[in-house]
Amino acid sequence: MATLCRPSVSVPEHVITMEETLELARSRHADHPQLPLALRLIENTGVKTRHIVQPIEETLKHPGFEDRNKLYEAEAKARVPAVIQRALDDAELLTTDIDVIIYVSCTGFMMPSLTAWLINEMDFDPTTRQFPIAQLGCAAGGAAINRAHDFCTAYPEANALIVACEFCSLCYQPTDLGVGSLLSNGLFGDGIAAAVVRGKGGTGIELERNGSYLIPKTEEWIMYDVRATGFHFLLDKRVPATMEPLAPALQDLAGTHGWDASDLDFYIVHAGGPRILDDLSKFLQVDPHAFRFSRATLTEYGNIASGVVLDALRRLFDEGGAEHRARGLLAGFGPGITAEMALGRWRSSDRETA
Repeated sequence: MATLCRPSVSVPEHVITMEETLELARSRHADHPQLPLALRLIENTGVKTRHIVQPIEETLKHPGFEDRNKLYEAEAKARVPAVIQRALDDAELLTTDIDVIIYVSCTGFMMPSLTAWLINEMDFDPTTRQFPIAQLGCAAGGAAINRAHDFCTAYPEANALIVACEFCSLCYQPTDLGVGSLLSNGLFGDGIAAAVVRGKGGTGIELERNGSYLIPKTEEWIMYDVRATGFHFLLDKRVPATMEPLAPALQDLAGTHGWDASDLDFYIVHAGGPRILDDLSKFLQVDPHAFRFSRATLTEYGNIASGVVLDALRRLFDEGGAEHRARGLLAGFGPGITAEMALGRWRSSDRETA
């Protein structure tokens, strides 16, 4: 079975703290009638620090969508290869061992995709398949894992490379003054993550089943309004409550596999905010400690969109992993409202699978 190996994660060097975020909101929006509400919502995220690709002084400017997208491309090309190389090293593979690159991002646009540049720049084989995913937002991390699983199921000898590149700070819009926009200004951070899914061998999560679920009639709850100035993020106030209808989807997937979603050994989920984790704990009847990896990502990096799931998994590896054959759940949530879910067992490369 395909094994999701240790992710490599990198965040930019520029840091903004919760205190700095709140002070910026107070100074820039002093007359906003809902400023107290926005400040309270930002404080409740629990995000202590976020990393951004530019100093905050530059981030707050808006030179235009063209310049921002050029910066997205330049920063991606400068930062992604090193993250990929570490992921390959951890998986004990070379670029020539990779059969497909699944690239996910919702914060910039390139055509051809960065995958084409990577194949040339890093000497992947010219036959490497390209699978860029651009419109699944935060759910794309889970989707990338699932599409890699599907590919390796179809081609059991194959290896897949997942890359998530998110520069959320390049989507900052100084003219967007809705409470949802002000909240997002204090929630999202920048980050890059990569991981290999090996068709055979490797240490990590041996993927067994995946699934997707979309909550009907919620496509306007998380969305981009694309204008001349770029991507304008829209966030409906009902989004934090979406775990109530999504938890049953997680339970159904586990039940189909003969597992109980409330009785697994590890949980790696996208943390869009603290209520997501609190509600999952409530509706799945799982100890809040089970979501410690996701909460740590949220606290230290903020919401790094598609990269959250991979960073949470990286933290599980850092803790020493899980017991051989331990059962776990991975899930990413995003626009749609969509859940991309996977089930798997921990596999130690020095142990035979049972």
